[in-house]
Amino acid sequence: MAIKQKSKSLKARGNNLSDSFVQLNVLNGKDIVDSKFPGFGDKIAEIGHRPLKTNPVEIFQLNIGKLCNQTCAHCHVDAGPDRKEENMDRATLERCLQIIASVPTITTVDITGGAPEMNAHFRWFVEEVTALGKQVIDRCNLTILCANPKYHDLPEFFAKNKVQVVSSLPYFSKKRTDSQRGDGVFEDSIKALQMLNAVGYGKEGTGLELHLVYNPSGAFLPASQETLQAEFKRQLKRKFDIEFNMLFAITNLPIARFLDYLLESGNYEEYMHKLVEAYNPGTVDGLMCRNTLSISWDGFIYDCDFNQMLDLKVASTSQHIDDFDLDALKDRNVVVNQHCYGCTAGAGSSCGGEIS
Repeated sequence: MAIKQKSKSLKARGNNLSDSFVQLNVLNGKDIVDSKFPGFGDKIAEIGHRPLKTNPVEIFQLNIGKLCNQTCAHCHVDAGPDRKEENMDRATLERCLQIIASVPTITTVDITGGAPEMNAHFRWFVEEVTALGKQVIDRCNLTILCANPKYHDLPEFFAKNKVQVVSSLPYFSKKRTDSQRGDGVFEDSIKALQMLNAVGYGKEGTGLELHLVYNPSGAFLPASQETLQAEFKRQLKRKFDIEFNMLFAITNLPIARFLDYLLESGNYEEYMHKLVEAYNPGTVDGLMCRNTLSISWDGFIYDCDFNQMLDLKVASTSQHIDDFDLDALKDRNVVVNQHCYGCTAGAGSSCGGEIS
């Protein structure tokens, strides 16, 4: 069914928070709010990480565009139907392929967006990466499978290429899902999950992995991933006969549209206090920024997808794929800022859910 969007992107609305510089000023108490919190760099220095160093790169993550068929309330990418210009072109993808093929430690290529499937070169790129023997992850919003007939065969395409599908589903109820993602999202998401199940995804013995991603709908931290997974499995199986492999609980970081929500609702200071007070030093060794390279639609290099959205490029002489230098990127210092508290709060948060 047609999805009714809750709002437009920050950029389309002319909101000052569409500027990453403004977001960083907010996070550091220099704009909009005066509250300051302990520096994240100082926190990790207490456990011997000054600076935070990287490990060999294993995950090559690409945000291949901000174009999306949804405008979700919590989106840290500020993606949406109006973000048509920020899409990775064929030449940039070809350069990424060269890098992926040349770095033996890269085992996984993680493709995200926006809705990455809307990029005109998406299928070609997936096939090329698969041919290199790398594991492909597609971060799918689910509703894209139902958005247009040209996407209806994506489940078969994913299965053919053994793509690991990591799909977003805020909750197992219509009210909570649609309130976060737009009217009609829940119905299309359930239909998409059933389409994926029909080709073997989430089924034991198929080797086709289907994982769900849970983000809280408000200014609070996610509950236990294990508890949430058990409840999601029970409810989705009982109500819709849907199966999946794992659920990843991911903390909302105070970036872009979620930051806008926090400020508009008067929850910013309280939420930041929650993140700082829940800081868990046991998560630091498992942070995704330590074994990941994140590439933007225009080819710049970042430590993670969140840094990418704040335009915090890697601390290296090699900051663009056209000047890619693995030696310059090895053992670099991870660029950190106040949003990093989101990845280290409670059990921690990464693209694969809880850390500890």
